[in-house]
Amino acid sequence: MTSEYLDSRVRPERTGFVLEPTSSTGLFGSTEIAQDELTREVLQRAEQYLEGYLNANREAGLTRVTEFVAKQKPRYRPLLARISRTDLYVDPRISDRELDVYLHKHKADAEVQLLEQGHEIMAPKATETLVEYEARIRDYLRLADDLKKSDLVEYVFHRKVILDLLRLAIRRGEDGSYVRVDLIHELIMPMQVESNSPEFERNNLWLIDERLAFHDYLASDKPLRSMPITDNTELARPDVLALNVYDESILIAEGQKMPLASIVILEIKRPMRKDVDSGDRDPIAQTLGYLRKIRSGNMLTATGRPIPSAPEVPGFCYVVADMTPRMKEACEHAGLTITADYMGYFGYNPTLKAYISVMSVDQVVNSAAERNRAFFDRLGLPTN
Repeated sequence: MTSEYLDSRVRPERTGFVLEPTSSTGLFGSTEIAQDELTREVLQRAEQYLEGYLNANREAGLTRVTEFVAKQKPRYRPLLARISRTDLYVDPRISDRELDVYLHKHKADAEVQLLEQGHEIMAPKATETLVEYEARIRDYLRLADDLKKSDLVEYVFHRKVILDLLRLAIRRGEDGSYVRVDLIHELIMPMQVESNSPEFERNNLWLIDERLAFHDYLASDKPLRSMPITDNTELARPDVLALNVYDESILIAEGQKMPLASIVILEIKRPMRKDVDSGDRDPIAQTLGYLRKIRSGNMLTATGRPIPSAPEVPGFCYVVADMTPRMKEACEHAGLTITADYMGYFGYNPTLKAYISVMSVDQVVNSAAERNRAFFDRLGLPTN
């Protein structure tokens, strides 16, 4: 690109031009060319000259983004419509890490925009009409909706990954052996963790029962005597213990009724374990034993409030174990009923006021997949 105008304004060392940085509407605005005008015009002419090459590269970059979002990061899907098409023209050779960071920056920008709008949205501006104010509210709500959808998509995608990992964990290895129980335990609930620990956020108890997310205190693989909800001194270790406190609706009455509580115990056994027997090695008997010990202690909630009538607290015992012949015998001896899919047992012990559910790992995976299938299908995620 050549120009007599630029020749007259080139620096002596020929490394740049003597131009104003930005255009002006002043006295010399119609005759002087600014640096920003020059740059903009040069880029437009270069884009026109390279249009054939650029279009192919842009489409390849756009395809790279859409495939990455569809297959690896669906959380960005609700935000793609808010990113300009020009910003989606990325280098087709960009790495997954760089592309993830690039899209995350756009999400962060949207979150900042939402925060800024949130501080102003409740106060109409003095110069805007009611119609303009309502339009601003709609724009704000649409942005908030897209961001919340993005967070929900990430959570659903996390569930899909956990289910896939659990499916792999229960397969038999090349040496003919099955995985250790601590791997499955770690996928369901990190070991040596309690509810006030940051690591608790890693739990995936939804695999067993969606209701297990609502608890007052939870401890995992810890001796009973280390749990602050009881005064028990036993060293027995249930895999997971939860104390649920449910508040009743507020009623106007002459007296006040304390909230009820439930104790949830989860026991996990290694896949294809063959040593299930009566007594201490029977996981059903183990969970019921834990229940007796907890009920015999002086139980308090995590906030230090006493729980009245502790012997009457309902118990929920979950056992995750493969349906080996001995495990089936243990379920039958406990008077449990087989499930419709023949992959588990359930029942109620009226003496101990305990609901018992025995599930094979395959049943856990199948049940969790069915509960989440609608979400996976909505996001276009394969379920097998």
